Amino acid sequence: MKILIISDAWHPQVNGVVRTYEYLSQELVKAGHVVEIVGPASFKRTIPMPGYAEIKLAIAPKGQLKHIIETAKADYIHIATEGPLGWAARNYCIKHNYEFTTTYHTHFPDYAAKRFSKYLPFLFKPIHAICRHIVKTFHAGAESMFVATKSLEKELKEWGFKTPMQPLSRGANLDIFHHGTQTLFKDLPKPIALYVGRIAIEKNIESFLAMPWSGSKIIVGKGPSRAALEKQYPEAHFVGTKTGQELGDHYRSADIFIFPSRTDTFGMVLVEAMACGLPVAAYNVTGPKDIITEDMLGALTEDDLSTAAQKALSHSATKQQRADYTKQHYSWKAASEQFLNGIKKQG
Repeated sequence: MKILIISDAWHPQVNGVVRTYEYLSQELVKAGHVVEIVGPASFKRTIPMPGYAEIKLAIAPKGQLKHIIETAKADYIHIATEGPLGWAARNYCIKHNYEFTTTYHTHFPDYAAKRFSKYLPFLFKPIHAICRHIVKTFHAGAESMFVATKSLEKELKEWGFKTPMQPLSRGANLDIFHHGTQTLFKDLPKPIALYVGRIAIEKNIESFLAMPWSGSKIIVGKGPSRAALEKQYPEAHFVGTKTGQELGDHYRSADIFIFPSRTDTFGMVLVEAMACGLPVAAYNVTGPKDIITEDMLGALTEDDLSTAAQKALSHSATKQQRADYTKQHYSWKAASEQFLNGIKKQG
């Protein structure tokens, strides 16, 4: 089968959506399928996304995308994101009666509402309502929509989504993310608390940086909020973006992983941290509450990350036990099988 995946998030971007399709496509190719991924870099004209200069968006991609789709002659089209490419692909498929699936990767209504209401809080509710309507309309054209967790499915149905939903979990690359020797942070006060991800308002990193902590805080990643937060919290260690084995070393060398976001739909970094043996402290929201389902994996909280972190650290489970649990419950092979089963139902 030839599968065409169209995504506004693709190389050279570094984020959870990009890594999801990197790993999914690798497993699909191993299973004998042909995968072509189309991102903004394939288009002649792009502009920086407002607030995220490193993310490029295709401008008026309709004509060029039509040529790409018709040349690809794919057996199936999957649309990953609700950006300019996603909308152009959706409209093409509907116009030409081409069945397609989508994935709900990002809580766009939450992200947009947070950004617009940063200085004008009264805008949060109206912006959220407008964006909910936009994403519901987008996904309504699909035969079905992949969601990462049951709690996300429940939340979207409460928002009024009618599109049939199918599961699509995530995994960890165990060649990179595994329990092993701590090679970094030897001169820093312990325990080492780690955050990995975008440094942006919607990630709620301030909750992590402001929490009482006797050890050290490490922030891996980049984003529009880095400069301001680095200035506000000079005792924290901002180390920039890390990938591959270097990223794995940062996980392995920490003592606990802190996930302060309240708006993620899954949190792939949670699985990567657990694969490296780390306990997790997070809020009791969609994503973490679907993953941190055993006491040995960490602790969830309604409002106190510091207490959750201390509780997670106090559990007697070993790093190897957490790594083994993750290996058993999360794999990209299993996720690729979910994806295949989902698109085959439409054929």
